[in-house]
Amino acid sequence: MAYTTIDKPTDYFNTKLWNGNSVNNTAITGVGFAPDFVWGKQRTSTENHQLLDVIRGANNCLFSNLNNAAVQDSNILNSFDSDGFTLGNQDQLNDTGDTYVGWSWKANGAGSANTDGSINTVKTSANTTSGFSISKFVGSGGAATVGHGLGVAPKVIIVKYLGGEANWGVYHQSLGNTGALFLDLTGTVGSSGDYWNSTSPTSTVFSVNTFSGFNYNGGNMIAYCFAEKKGFSKFGSFVGNGEPIGDAPFIYTGFKPAWVMIKSSSYAESWSITDNRRLGYNGDSAFLKADSSQAEATDLVNPNLLSNGFSLQTNDNVYNKNGQTYIYMAFAESPFVTSTGIPSTAG
Repeated sequence: MAYTTIDKPTDYFNTKLWNGNSVNNTAITGVGFAPDFVWGKQRTSTENHQLLDVIRGANNCLFSNLNNAAVQDSNILNSFDSDGFTLGNQDQLNDTGDTYVGWSWKANGAGSANTDGSINTVKTSANTTSGFSISKFVGSGGAATVGHGLGVAPKVIIVKYLGGEANWGVYHQSLGNTGALFLDLTGTVGSSGDYWNSTSPTSTVFSVNTFSGFNYNGGNMIAYCFAEKKGFSKFGSFVGNGEPIGDAPFIYTGFKPAWVMIKSSSYAESWSITDNRRLGYNGDSAFLKADSSQAEATDLVNPNLLSNGFSLQTNDNVYNKNGQTYIYMAFAESPFVTSTGIPSTAG
């Protein structure tokens, strides 16, 4: 049996770096596909994260570090293109003298309504190969289900109310179907049946309940759903041991990671993001926090990204506090073993 169906992960996820120039209609190319979800961040200065997708439109911004409503701004991102995206001239993603990173995922274009749940989605764009979908729906304010279009149960769901202030909800299979973390906050896991109706996602739907941040009555909502795909994505947990480099945990993913986001679910710390394009891994030290507008920091030793997983290099509380539980999301640079059974990376 094939180890993976995705021999080239950069067909579905990629990281792109660029230098700002303040010129409107600046094309960022080389992503390798037409992105449906772009998460951008200024690296050298304090600036909010910018999250944009094809369902809401290129000029509709959300901010992972804030609980704010979505903002219409025609000068942030002008379009999603066949091999990347085109920037406006705003400082958030295109200021002269600053450097930027953009993480891009491929769904399935503009999408269409999904009627699998008790709430019909306005639009769902689903990529069943890579296990990623975007769904926009109108909240009911009570127990309900929403179709995700993936054909298998997602292990991670990130949901946000678009019309007003509300924290970003995160379902992670490791937290159980009553647990939630919040992408814009550093806090520990909360537990309530009001979040996900105490119901795990199925191959067709995920559940919501009365918690307004995940299901605002009459409000527009956006949900990003991720199903695990062997050799491409992994969403798991580990327990820190408080040991330094050499004795800190190694986490097996089955691929060489291109992007890893880690958050302690039992200890109040930030959501730390490492990728394979910026300095900040394998001996370097520069990291970004999904819950913070701060520039890249250099006061933490990030994980080593290895051929079949990642190894922690520190006993810092962000990654490896003794006895504390951490969740992670990881996407591949290359699978450890290709669809033909041949090892694809050596280290």
